Amino acid sequence: MKPLFSYCLAILLAGLVSCAESARKEPVDYVNPNTGTIGHLLVATNSMTQLPHGMVQVGQNPYPPLADRYLADRISGFSIRALPRYATKPLAEIMATTGAPAVEAEEYASGFDHDFETVTPYYTRLLLEDYDIDAAMTVSQHASFYKFRFPQSEQANILINNNRTIRIAGENRIESTETVDSTQTAYYYAEFSKPFSSAITWNDSSKSEKDFQEGERIGACVSFRTSRDEEIMVKIGVSFISMEQAKKNLTAEIPDWDFEKTKNDARKIWNDALGRIRVEGGTQRQKTIFYTALYRVMLGSQSIDLTEQGGRYYSRFDKQVHETGGHNFYKVGSNWGSHHSLFPLCLLIEPEIQNDLMRSYVRMQQEGDWLVNSGGFRNMIGRHETATITDAYMKGYRDFDIETAYEAMKRNSKEATMLSRPSTNDWRGTELDKVYWEKGFFPAKPSDQPEWVKEVGFGRQSVAITLENCYDDWCMSILAKELDKEEDYQYYLKRALNYQNVFDTATGFMRPKTADGRWIEPFDPIWSGGQGGREFYTENNGWNYTWYVPHDVEGLIGLMGGREKFTDKLQTMFETNVPLYQKYDFLKQYPDMTGWIGMYSHGNEITWHIPYLYNYAGQPWMTQRRQIMDVWYGDGPLGYCGDEDYGEMASWYVLSAMGFYTVAPGRPVYDIGCPLFEKSTIDLGGGKTFTVEAPDVSAQNKYIQSATLNGRPIDRPWFTHEELQQSGTLFLQMGPRPNRSWGTNPEKMPFTDHDAPKN
Repeated sequence: MKPLFSYCLAILLAGLVSCAESARKEPVDYVNPNTGTIGHLLVATNSMTQLPHGMVQVGQNPYPPLADRYLADRISGFSIRALPRYATKPLAEIMATTGAPAVEAEEYASGFDHDFETVTPYYTRLLLEDYDIDAAMTVSQHASFYKFRFPQSEQANILINNNRTIRIAGENRIESTETVDSTQTAYYYAEFSKPFSSAITWNDSSKSEKDFQEGERIGACVSFRTSRDEEIMVKIGVSFISMEQAKKNLTAEIPDWDFEKTKNDARKIWNDALGRIRVEGGTQRQKTIFYTALYRVMLGSQSIDLTEQGGRYYSRFDKQVHETGGHNFYKVGSNWGSHHSLFPLCLLIEPEIQNDLMRSYVRMQQEGDWLVNSGGFRNMIGRHETATITDAYMKGYRDFDIETAYEAMKRNSKEATMLSRPSTNDWRGTELDKVYWEKGFFPAKPSDQPEWVKEVGFGRQSVAITLENCYDDWCMSILAKELDKEEDYQYYLKRALNYQNVFDTATGFMRPKTADGRWIEPFDPIWSGGQGGREFYTENNGWNYTWYVPHDVEGLIGLMGGREKFTDKLQTMFETNVPLYQKYDFLKQYPDMTGWIGMYSHGNEITWHIPYLYNYAGQPWMTQRRQIMDVWYGDGPLGYCGDEDYGEMASWYVLSAMGFYTVAPGRPVYDIGCPLFEKSTIDLGGGKTFTVEAPDVSAQNKYIQSATLNGRPIDRPWFTHEELQQSGTLFLQMGPRPNRSWGTNPEKMPFTDHDAPKN
């Protein structure tokens, strides 16, 4: 009995220790920025130390430059302003070495070991093994702060690289500039905690004692005599306005040489931000995945705050400095997938910035002519700024000039080309767009004919362009109705149904047709479309794009012959596999189609509403199976199954783990799935919260037996934004087997008509 007693006691003590550790953890302590830093096929994430929506992000640059950053065992430096996004070439960076100064990365790069690394949202620390230098860094909104602990050395060095100008500006100061995307200049004002013993500059690989260099591969190396474990700190202010503004940003945000204060301030900012959602229950792993995903969302990489000290920002559109007038200006990233769940989630957890985000869209249009993202061009398909603006407006965020925004969206819909990455800078519609405007579908090119439309630069993507713009047109229709523009409402409502023009009832798929209305032959829903599917689709194939009618699922069900045939086809998709020895060929053609469950691909944004479509067809228990969260999200370097797209894939997980999703942003409705946690509480601001409670939820108890919303029974797998805003609770009674009568009444399906419920 004694061994058994000892064993039981050990188990009990281990459990108590685990509970105590969990109780001490704050949301920020669960975050693992190294999650996803190895890509399954394409783009990996970066481990970034940055404030939410911060203009400065720091982290290590691997050498040689690797897309799968976690696999690197050498470092060439640390970023000053930003880490490379969809490239590997380092931007402006800082590095510490000892010995004779070297100016080529292959000569001064140092080995490092993840086992001696600390990476958090607010602080990074690691050992540069070749030099025995302990490197630590933290950030403020517009400045980075580095602390290097050196060994005893007669020549301890700190290098700064840049690509435009660099100047030794004093005994402990360096000023440099960087050309950013050929459209704007970044200014860097650096202060060192100790005067230089000596300094050199270089241009390409040529060293010099000159104080100033100008060129594409330039830098400065400053040297010191150090005692053992001596710390030298560097503070760098960043600005897009001027060097004077960079200094002002630094002085305002990091006035002293108190590294710990800056670090602790950053930690508090992150903990407060992540604490907007509190989860209870679940495993430590699930909480790590959850809060890491929320960190990815709240980095704000798709909505960087460009407002600098003094309330000013630089516009890359008119190349002028503007006053913000008390409303911060945000650099809005790609509209390709952020409208699906990223911005709808941000509406819940950061309502205080949403009106400013909408104002930023309007400012960009006024400063640059077209209503676009901050890149100034259509990177991917669709006019999804329309969806983002409509969703915000329909959910009650209206402190912006909706009339100006509406007219700009209307102009985009009637004059601008729908092409993705057109080969020219001319935004005006082409002969292909005229077919859509006149006939209601974007025309495909027969595969055996060369492209004759010179503006096509990234494939016609004919079916995808038709479907994505139908959804945007639906957003325009409900916004027009809300604004009492009846004629526009009818016009865009008709255009929203254009998806019917590319649905082939014979095959049951959305498929391409030529301008004269002939179906493209031959056709295969798995393989047709060429590289990336871009002849007909976008980074995906016919199986997945056939479901891209989020605004009118009821209409799609009708096209497919009713609810039973609809769900049968859904199930067939999840069971259709590529033969084993053709997987290589498939992934070579469709590198974005990762995260497979049958033919369903979770590695790409356009599919994320598909698991929730069972709700609309009377089988909500199939949505509740939650297999995707368990299979395709992890807490390590392989944690994201596809291109995470800077908060987009993460936002799907955050919403779904709480138990709901947004199938059709623009319609203020949330579709219910299955929560991972016993309790999730969202701080809505103003003292209001919304809570999802599922006290019996577990890996087995994943099926909803019954539900109440704000104390009232509900028998529908959705709720409205207005109900969420009532500061109440969605209570889900869970069980191990489906309740096939809950949420199945056709009259209580999620809204599928065109009259969205008003806030």
